[in-house]
Amino acid sequence: MKLDILAIGAHPDDVELSCSGTIAKEVDRGKKVGILDLTRGELGTRGTAETRDEEAKNAAKILGVSVRENLEFSDAFFVNNTAHQLEIIKMLRKYRPEIVLCNAIDDRHIDHGKGAKLTSDACFLSGLRKIETIYDGESQESWRPKHVYHYIQWKNLKPDVVVDISGYMDKKMESVKAYRTQFYDQDSKEPQTPISSSNFLESITYRARDLGRLIDTEHAEGYTVERYPAVDSIFDLI
Repeated sequence: MKLDILAIGAHPDDVELSCSGTIAKEVDRGKKVGILDLTRGELGTRGTAETRDEEAKNAAKILGVSVRENLEFSDAFFVNNTAHQLEIIKMLRKYRPEIVLCNAIDDRHIDHGKGAKLTSDACFLSGLRKIETIYDGESQESWRPKHVYHYIQWKNLKPDVVVDISGYMDKKMESVKAYRTQFYDQDSKEPQTPISSSNFLESITYRARDLGRLIDTEHAEGYTVERYPAVDSIFDLI
């Protein structure tokens, strides 16, 4: 299956929190989108790896993505080395996405910055034909995504690109709330975390509203880029 977009996150829920509005919009437009989780989030304070698996599956159904896979890297302890790069390269060559969305380049959780660099490096290396990979017993051809965009997570980074997601905020929040063990629940007896407060859940909406305000739309999501975004015509800019 060839994908138009592959969204990669260090943990299940990274993608939903940060770029699920963009995903829902592009799926609605007929694009094929997949999600790749690097870890199962097994070190998360609340819930278990098994509940995260189920929540991720439910969120994928809500967003209507074509595929969701998990590489099962070690939560918090994965590194940017040859072995980890090759596993992502196999996925890139398997799905051949035009666009990759991935973790924030700088963030509170150490896995986010690591995941950003690991994914970015793998996207480049995947285009080198002399790097040989085998998947399901067959040699893979080289493939390099045309664009790599880093979504924004905990920190309020200044975006280079802002995507209008007006009309898709409800779907975004539905996918976030699929992670019932992770976010605000007044009846939960589990320990409190920085993302389990009602303030954090509300912040997802007010960040999207503020980014939307800045581009004169209702809601938006922001991305940073590693190279200049280009348009064919000045009229392509909204």
